[in-house]
Amino acid sequence: MGSIGIVQPLSKHFEQPLPLRSGAALRDYTLVYETYGTLNDDANNAVLVCHALNAGAHVAGVHAGRERSEGWWDNLVGPGKPLDTERFFVIGVNNPGSCFGSTGPMHHNPATGRPYGADFPVVTVEDWVDAQARLIDALGIRQLAAVIGGSLGGMQAMAWTMRHPQRVRHCIAVASAPNLSAQNIAFNEVARRAIITDPDFHGGHYYAHGVVPARGLRVARMIGHITYLSDDSMAAKFGRGLRNGRLGYTTQEIEFQIESYLRHQGDKFSEYFDANTYLLITRALDYFDPAAEHGGDLAAAFAPARNNRFMIVSFTTDWRFAPERSREIVKALVDNRIAVSYAEIDALHGHDAFLLDDARYHALLRAYFERVALEASALRPVDQPPHPVAPPRAGGNAPQRPIAA
Repeated sequence: MGSIGIVQPLSKHFEQPLPLRSGAALRDYTLVYETYGTLNDDANNAVLVCHALNAGAHVAGVHAGRERSEGWWDNLVGPGKPLDTERFFVIGVNNPGSCFGSTGPMHHNPATGRPYGADFPVVTVEDWVDAQARLIDALGIRQLAAVIGGSLGGMQAMAWTMRHPQRVRHCIAVASAPNLSAQNIAFNEVARRAIITDPDFHGGHYYAHGVVPARGLRVARMIGHITYLSDDSMAAKFGRGLRNGRLGYTTQEIEFQIESYLRHQGDKFSEYFDANTYLLITRALDYFDPAAEHGGDLAAAFAPARNNRFMIVSFTTDWRFAPERSREIVKALVDNRIAVSYAEIDALHGHDAFLLDDARYHALLRAYFERVALEASALRPVDQPPHPVAPPRAGGNAPQRPIAA
């Protein structure tokens, strides 16, 4: 298994306005994306990777001249890796509203000639999926072999099967949920308030003042980061270890190693992430609730996806998107008699486990993508609905039992 090597971001400009769920429209926008591998002659081996909150189009490989610039899912995507770029054409897209190249709050509003700032329209998971579909059109791909994402990316992968079911064959949603719990919305709101109440926020128009609401961003990141880790992983890494080996008897300075770690994460985050983007993306998380349009019936929301196949993966110590939330998804799919495999991985690292190396998790995805590749090679016209196939069994040290209907 090797790295893809040096990769180059690409961009595609769209002049046709993108209608948004809010009733607004995003006009004259650009999407930044990266591709890895080769699109085959039938254009049926493409896999779209959807990013979560603080990631972007740079999924794998490295950027020239930048140290430690590996893509955020580089351990999963590449030659010989579970999502093998010698077999698949992999696409990573940065969503509108993000701060990693695609049109977002930092870009100029064509209506005013000034940065959007707080005036950037509110975007949703469904809006992102529609934007991605336009890019897939521009790349000449009529049907994706698969869409995969973790966390918020998993929500996008599921939304693809609801909004564009004929344009994707497989959906892989990892460490995700059918909507946010009240507790998760509460965490997002506390993080947003930390940003909004920063004196440097200036109502979201801080660009014009030449400042960044860094204090608010630091606190927001610290809050979020706690939710990504499990108690077990924090105990194993930090425990109650003291930073200086002894108590300093202070209420304001750092005493414990975990405090130092969280401040370090907050400092890093405030240097590269945009505060308005944080507000937009956490709101998109809050708003995602496909069952709400069907009277709370998640099975009805998945009804358009009857010709799709699914792999749903959860992690036992993920308390932000707990396994029972994934089981809700599985039940809705089974109620529709949609083919679905479910794996619940016993992992230490909490929500962040979907980004980390785990032999069982990676073996599971490798086995699933093996089946996706074999199916792609057997397909005839790309525009025909896919034929049902039995879900694969996982490889590795602890095979998971698939649930299928």
